[in-house]
Parts: sequence; C-alpha cells; structure tokens
Amino acid sequence: MAEQQLGVLKALDVAKTQLYHFTAIIIAGMGFFTDAYDLFCVSLVTKLLGRLYYFNPLSEKPGSLPPHVAAAVNGVALCGTLAGQLFFGWLGDKLGRKKVYGITLIMMIVCSVASGLSFGSKAKGVMTTLCFFRFWLGFGIGGDYPLSATIMSEYANKKTRGAFIAAVFAMQGVGILAGGFVALAVSTIFDKNYPAPTYLVDRALSTPPQADYIWRIIVMFGALPAALTYYWRMKMPETARYTALVAKNIKQATQDMSKVLQVELEMEERADDIVQDPRLNYGLFSKEFAKRHGLPLLGCTSTWFLLDIAFYSQNLFQKDIFSAIGWIPKAATMNGIHEVFMIARAQTLIALCSTVPGYWFTVAFIDIMGRFAIQLMGFFMMTVFMFAIAFPYDHWIKPDNRIGFVVMYSLTFFFANFGPNATTFIVPAEIFPARLRSTCHGISAATGKAGAIVGAFGFLYAAQPQDKTKTDAGYPPGIGVKNSLIMLGVINFVGMLFTFLVPEPKGKSLEELSGETEVEK
Repeated sequence: MAEQQLGVLKALDVAKTQLYHFTAIIIAGMGFFTDAYDLFCVSLVTKLLGRLYYFNPLSEKPGSLPPHVAAAVNGVALCGTLAGQLFFGWLGDKLGRKKVYGITLIMMIVCSVASGLSFGSKAKGVMTTLCFFRFWLGFGIGGDYPLSATIMSEYANKKTRGAFIAAVFAMQGVGILAGGFVALAVSTIFDKNYPAPTYLVDRALSTPPQADYIWRIIVMFGALPAALTYYWRMKMPETARYTALVAKNIKQATQDMSKVLQVELEMEERADDIVQDPRLNYGLFSKEFAKRHGLPLLGCTSTWFLLDIAFYSQNLFQKDIFSAIGWIPKAATMNGIHEVFMIARAQTLIALCSTVPGYWFTVAFIDIMGRFAIQLMGFFMMTVFMFAIAFPYDHWIKPDNRIGFVVMYSLTFFFANFGPNATTFIVPAEIFPARLRSTCHGISAATGKAGAIVGAFGFLYAAQPQDKTKTDAGYPPGIGVKNSLIMLGVINFVGMLFTFLVPEPKGKSLEELSGETEVEK
C-alpha cells in the first residue's frame, strides 16, 4: 500500500501559518468561549437561586436549592451536551461542517437568552423553564465540540495543527474567566445600588428582589459573543478535506483553498483520477473500522471519560475548599448579592492562576512534546497532586496550612489543562478518516460528558460527610471529601494507563494518520 495525497491537501499541509489560521481560531474559539461561559456560569449563581426561590424565614441558614433541583440545574446542560455531541457529530459528516456550524450557534444564542428569561416568579416555574432551556443550550454546545475541532484540524498545516486546535480549546479557559468577571461586575453594581443587610441581621431583606436580575443578566450575557461571530462562521468556506474526500468535489476544494491561502492552486487531479482501495469505504460499525481504529477510539473515549469524572467533580469541591480556607465566609454572614461576588472572586482567582495558564502551556508545547507525552504527564501529575491533597486532608484544612492547600489544588487544575483536558479534545480530530472524523470526535466527546455527569452527580453525593448530622440539607451520608479525592486519584491513574492506546499524531498529515488515501501498488 502507498500514500496518494491530493495536491490541494498537500498545499494545506505545507502552508505557512497565515492570517486565515488566526481568523479560524477566533471564529471557532469564540464558540468555545461561549460554550465554557454558558456551562460554568450557572455555578456562580446557584447559591443566589436558592436564596431567591427557596427562602425559609424560619431557617437559620439562607435558602438553598434542594438536592434534586441543584443536580438538575447543574447537570441538565451536560445531558444536552452529550446528546448534541453525538447528533451534530454525525450530522457534520453527513451534511458538511459549515452547514451544521451555523445551526449550533443559533441554538446557543436563542437558548442563552431564553434561560435568562425563565418564566414566572415561583420556584417550580422558574426552575422548570431554566432546566428546559439549559438542556437545549447544552445540545447546541455539544455540536460545537466535534465541529470546531474538526474544522480547525482540517484547516491547519501539519506542523502547527496541534497548537491551533489547542488554541481553540484554550478559549474555554477565557470563557470561564469571563464568567467570573461578568459576575463580579454585575454583583458589584447591584451591591452598590441595592445595599442589603446580612442574613443574620434581617433574613427577609438580605436578598433584595432586584437580585433576581443578577442571575438572569449573567446567564444571558453568553449570547453576546456567539452572536458576534455568526456572520463570520457563515462566511467560512467548507473545509477542503471534506469537499475533496467526502463530497468528492476537488475543483471546489481547490478554489476555496486558493482564496483562503491567497495563492494560486492548480487543480492537479479530477475526482475520477483518484483511485482508492474499495476496502477504504468501510463504515463506522464495520470489522475494517474496528481493526484500523477500534483501539484508538477506545483510547480516546476511555481517557476522556475518566478525565471528565475527575475534572467536573473537582469543581464540586470548590465550595468546601473555599470555605475551609476562608475565601468564602459563612452564608449567613453575607447578603445574597455579596455572596455572588465572593463566589465569583474565588473561582476567578483559581481560573486566573491555574486553569487559564494550563491551557496556554499546551498551546505552546504540544507540537514540541507531542500529544502522548503531555497527556501522560498530565494524568500522572493529577494523580500525584490528588493523592497529596487526599491522604493528609485533615492536615491541609487546618488554618496554618490553607495556602499550601490552595497551591496543591490549583496545580491539579493546571495539569488537567496542560494535560488530558486539552489532548483528549485534540487527538480525536486528527486520527480518524474525514468521512467519520466529526462522528468519532462526537462519540469521544459524548463519552467524556458521560464521565462529567458521573462526576457531577455521583460525587455530589459521595463527597457528603459520613456523619449524617453534618451533611448538606436533603443529602444522605457519603464517603466524605477525603475518600472522594482518593477515588479521583485512582481514576486519574487508570486514565494514564488507557493513554497507551492513543496514537501520536504529531508531525503527520491527517491522511497519513487515517490511512484514507492509501492505494494499491
């Protein structure tokens, strides 16, 4: 067997980094900015939702979301994302990347606004409509994962492809940071204009009615960056690899890439001239696919699944960790608006110091170190730091050791992002054939979101104290934070083992990796 690569694809692989690369990063990256903002901003306002809609004047503590409502508000978008990744991943291979790309963005814009306009003033009405629209918001976000990754991989040259896909994914960190900044700004404005006493001083007045606008503004703001990039998404041409290899229109692919690369490309082949081995037309559920790509797909799905269990459940411990180190005072000592400010400040500091730098370290080093080395290192370091926090957990939560605790906790986030959180997104966009690339990335991403759901729901209960008198209201006893962290350390270690199933795409063309232009000699 030998490789026969189309001239237009060769031109893409050896093209110098140009303005169009950075334009594509901005267009695809703003989608990811919006994805992250929409998924994570709700954690900033869940405490406020509890105060507003589940206020009990007889309780010594401010109102909080019941367990099933908290799980729904936090998790329903993840369920929508999982479904969207599978559906739009498949649709992206059937209809083309560009056609589907606009649909996902429209869904995100409409559902962001609709989430903030959730109907009524009673808990049941507001929470039901909020969850309904956040599911469909997640569905649109889900489509952005396989499409953004696939489009960027198919546009990039082979030398810097990893860095460009990583840069798109790094916009997730910027989106998380933006969520914190928006929450800080909105809560500050409302705190100055509508001063309120603490819950201890006056339970009823501690959350002024105007606070209802705070969470709505924060949630709806996610529609703005998505709306700003819609026009440019629609102006992007279809990727040359889809047009040439899937749609079999080499003339159109050559014309599109001549405009994009701003060079004259001559059409070296006609579709009829490209002779492919008939065995390369295998489907997703064929024996040939299982033989060629079965183990890599298992590697991509398993590592993303295990990573997301750890990554998303870690976010659940933030409130315990922030409270333990004194970054967030006890709820009763604050009013509802100030509590939003304190939570946003704490999460923004973690994002600024560890989450965001981790993403950009991956961008800088991925085409030097390779995907395999970064993923293996990330899982290993996450395991080390998770165990380093877990086993001496009682030591870390003492007042004198709180700074060390924050540093260790931040490092687990840093190596998640300078590690498997980035590479699990990048690799599935590189190693599968063009006609199945978006589908396989969608499957990998959806498996990851299944892990996120396990992490978000399972550890919500598992992290509860073993002493039933100390659990959060409505929760049964769990295994405690310490044992939960030990479990997460083990999960990270298993992820490190499954990394050995994932091939190294560094420096190779997409066609070389997928073997889809092999011909018989």
